[in-house]
Amino acid sequence: MTGTLPTLENLSVLVTGGTGSFGKKFTEMVLNQCKPKKLIVFSRDELKQHEMRQHFPDNNGSPMRYFVGDVRDKERLYRALDAVDVVVHAAALKQVPSCEYNPLEAIKTNILGAANLIDAAIDRNVKRVIALSTDKAANPINLYGATKLCADKLFVAGNSYSGAHNTKFSVVRYGNVVGSRGSVVPFFMEMKEKGVLPITDPRMTRFWLTLDQGVAFVLASLARMEGGEIFVPKIPSMNVLDLATAIAPECKTSIIGIRPGEKLHEVMVPVDDARNTLEFDDRFVILPTFANQGIEKYLKFDGGKPCPDGFCYSSDENAQWLTVEDLRRILGLAESEKNAVA
Repeated sequence: MTGTLPTLENLSVLVTGGTGSFGKKFTEMVLNQCKPKKLIVFSRDELKQHEMRQHFPDNNGSPMRYFVGDVRDKERLYRALDAVDVVVHAAALKQVPSCEYNPLEAIKTNILGAANLIDAAIDRNVKRVIALSTDKAANPINLYGATKLCADKLFVAGNSYSGAHNTKFSVVRYGNVVGSRGSVVPFFMEMKEKGVLPITDPRMTRFWLTLDQGVAFVLASLARMEGGEIFVPKIPSMNVLDLATAIAPECKTSIIGIRPGEKLHEVMVPVDDARNTLEFDDRFVILPTFANQGIEKYLKFDGGKPCPDGFCYSSDENAQWLTVEDLRRILGLAESEKNAVA
């Protein structure tokens, strides 16, 4: 997943949900590589902002700023987006069971929050907005996925009514992040102390990428975006049993069955979207249906090719796979065990 980093030097960048796993890694990489004028963390939790401030201080000429606010509050967004050039939208309610039990809360944050951000970004003359999506937004079967699909549609459509403001909106859609909060990796790490790992279904597969890869892909997509695209990285799949073996080879497994709202395999480019999708060496780009000329532009300048009829990018039919050894290397397990023995 290579690509040119966007020119963020001397620009004001705001990240919503900035105290989450993505936001912290994004902050680290942008400060190290992009030299922004300002980097604003916008989030609800003042305690998490305080803790993040210990790692990324906002004094002594630092570009860091911390802004307590909620994407549900449009007036607060208007204030936060004053003189902001680029927005990365990572704020969301994303725990599937929680969204199922609290559906209106998920709608307020994931859908209405997206609508608030779009309106505020246009009115504040933000240049570029890129929103984080999920594989669960493709052919969704749970409320979380449905709210993110709706948000994706809102961001793509935002390009149609930005008018003379020329604000561009695009989306990045990727799979599970290794080790992110609430994911299966830290759960398995915790459960291995008990000697048994619960497995939903031994056939289950998922797309995987590291946090560094996710942030790098978002930054590369910021540089490439013309407005209206959904960027999908080419990333490897892994079987859940291989995942369990990589994390705790000494543990037994217990099959507990697929949970409500869960798929056996995930999809990032459904068949119906593939008809309007271009394939590149390291990514797919789902183009907006309102921009037919965009296809010719991408074919001419970026070397993309249309996906074949009937194509579907799914985790079970992927060309790339993570092995047990690959994941152990990513998690640093092999090295830590070697050091423990020594």
